[in-house]
Amino acid sequence: MRPRLALLPVLAAALALAGCPRLDPMNRQPKAKPYRAAPGAGGALGMRAPPEGTVPHGQLLPLEVATGLGPDGKAVAVSPVPVDAKLLARGRARFNVICAACHGVLGDGESQVALNMSLRRPPSLHQFRDVPDGHVFRVMSEGFGLMPSYAAELAVEDRWAIVAYVRALQLSQFATLDQVPPEARGKLEQEGR
Repeated sequence: MRPRLALLPVLAAALALAGCPRLDPMNRQPKAKPYRAAPGAGGALGMRAPPEGTVPHGQLLPLEVATGLGPDGKAVAVSPVPVDAKLLARGRARFNVICAACHGVLGDGESQVALNMSLRRPPSLHQFRDVPDGHVFRVMSEGFGLMPSYAAELAVEDRWAIVAYVRALQLSQFATLDQVPPEARGKLEQEGR
């Protein structure tokens, strides 16, 4: 029984030394540390500026697409993403899942969730027909007022798809008969009788 008790201090010391940073081979290997001279770099600091023309990880998209801002720092007027039927379909699907609960299926701010909001109801998206597309994108990305950011839930491409769909909703709710294509105008005139 005594030999086992005699091993306890030795075992405790071995465990304590196992976590000692001086014995860790990772701490002894040569490596560059910020604000210190890098080994083999002739005295240059370990923290250096990236080479000219490189693209940082996670910013492979053009600035306008990734942020909704132009080179002048203002919201882009028109979406930098080309709009087609596939993009609109994706925008509609994501809008119905993420946005319609508060802003309504038509984007008019009429929904059951909106009716139960006590502080302030979500605005109708049709009020924002004159704001740049980049502004709508940035509101989804950063939030605005009581609306939180949806950047974690919506990829950049999905946010631009929703911008395109919101523009289609705005157009559909406020289009004049002159803006309707001739082949669909006849059908609308017949339904209006």
